[in-house]
Amino acid sequence: MSSRTRAPRGSYSVGIARRQRIVEAAAERFAQEGYHRTALSRIAEDVGITEGGLLHHFRSKKHLLLAVMEHRFTTAAEWWARLPGETTGPDVLRAMVGATERHVAEPGLIELFVLTSAEAADPTSAAHTLFAERYQRAVEELAHHLRLGVERGTLRADTDCTAVARECIAVSDGLQLQWVIAKGALDLAGAVRLHADRIARTITPDGHGL
Repeated sequence: MSSRTRAPRGSYSVGIARRQRIVEAAAERFAQEGYHRTALSRIAEDVGITEGGLLHHFRSKKHLLLAVMEHRFTTAAEWWARLPGETTGPDVLRAMVGATERHVAEPGLIELFVLTSAEAADPTSAAHTLFAERYQRAVEELAHHLRLGVERGTLRADTDCTAVARECIAVSDGLQLQWVIAKGALDLAGAVRLHADRIARTITPDGHGL
């Protein structure tokens, strides 16, 4: 095979790797400094390219924002997938609190989540598709872990795992909105912990909280 044939493939691979570095650098900047306070030039500098080079991969800051949110959702899904196989029902609820604590450590990404979730209400937007897939995957994943708790006897047999999963995700996302509106004054992890404890008291066989 000639070098002329191999070049495009290598160039494509380099492009994919650079795109990933841009997303990771943007996620870090957005997480710590916020979306509106971060200039594209700073992200480009972090990656070692020009702002024009960054715009070659992402046509606008808005396109980069969606890529960062997709990265966040993928990272979150991978984190949930690494839960130990012996995780109990209450452990799953505690993991929700742990996930929230991870979010609080990256406040800028909470702001991004709220910002893009508003756009997701428009069925013609790219954010709509991204969030629809995110919610379907998140509900299925959480419900799966809860069902394992039912099978092991750590949750009540009559637990509607899908309904509980939807409620927990809705509360978590709603509290993130309130956290942003309160400018971080809300104890986000504490509020999620309180809800998880209340849920635990209704779906564990002994009625104990967390």
